[in-house]
Amino acid sequence: MRTLQRVPVGFFGMVLGVFGLGSAWRYAGTIGLVPHWVGEVGVLAGCAVWLVLALIYAYRFLTARERVLAEWRDAGQFAFISLLPAGAVLVSAGVRPYVPVVSGVLLVGGILGQLTFSAVRCAPLWRGTQPLDATTPGFYLPTVAANFICAIALGPAGHPELGYMFFGAGLISWLTLEPLVTHRLRTGPEMPPKARAVIGVQLAPPFVACYAYLSVNGGRFDAFALVLFGYGLLQLVLLARLVPWFFQGGFSPGLWAFSFGLAAMANTALRLDHATSTTGLQVLAVALVAASTALLLALVVQTIVLAVRGRLLPPDAPAVTRPVDAPSGSTR
Repeated sequence: MRTLQRVPVGFFGMVLGVFGLGSAWRYAGTIGLVPHWVGEVGVLAGCAVWLVLALIYAYRFLTARERVLAEWRDAGQFAFISLLPAGAVLVSAGVRPYVPVVSGVLLVGGILGQLTFSAVRCAPLWRGTQPLDATTPGFYLPTVAANFICAIALGPAGHPELGYMFFGAGLISWLTLEPLVTHRLRTGPEMPPKARAVIGVQLAPPFVACYAYLSVNGGRFDAFALVLFGYGLLQLVLLARLVPWFFQGGFSPGLWAFSFGLAAMANTALRLDHATSTTGLQVLAVALVAASTALLLALVVQTIVLAVRGRLLPPDAPAVTRPVDAPSGSTR
């Protein structure tokens, strides 16, 4: 049971990657590219990961409250807590075909939960209490990723108007935060090797924005969707150039920070391939789907290897409260 107390809140990032990959292949099943069960296995696996982590988080709150409160107060970790209610919204989309009533409860509860989290934990930062060193791409999660996730779930659930509202909230939040985040990354201080993986979140906003937009507009891959997709490709190129730098600290679960961007890239690329008749775009889309799927599966395999070797969780020590040196799921 002490092992469960060491599970960091950053592990909720795994839900986004596993579920996102499953949803991509669920869509592929609807257009006849793969058997229907392929996507369902991935989606339900993502739902199961969220449920297990939510139960572990509740157990940690009851038995190791100081660790949980330390994550809440930590300027570099608190944003990952928003993935608990945001993950519930994703799960609502995953289970909708099977248990619509449960899906509706999770959708409403997740939306209210993520909005409450932003109001309680993020709004006070307007007083000027957020350290610049801790303003990494992980800072996108509460107000950008969570709102995009709500749009992704609301569109297919039959509420596109509400979906557009959450899409707008996520889009404007992203556009206002990105200059601050990229300024911090460019001007330093340089992040230590074990903390660098959180920069992988930088891949997510444009691709997730594109995915959310397609979810509320009926799946039309129009010029605006292409604009978002193009900016995502630029982030992919920039991050690819830094891969050796990211791996100077070795593999850690923190690299799941890349997973939501990769999963959203797969989702949007599949839709682009289905929507366009341009050969060049089709080749690009297929290559991106293959690359994102391979990288996400590699994350799963490497995580299992760490777990088998007993190196998945951070050491049994008091929770670290330094703002930058303790990113999602980092090992020490």
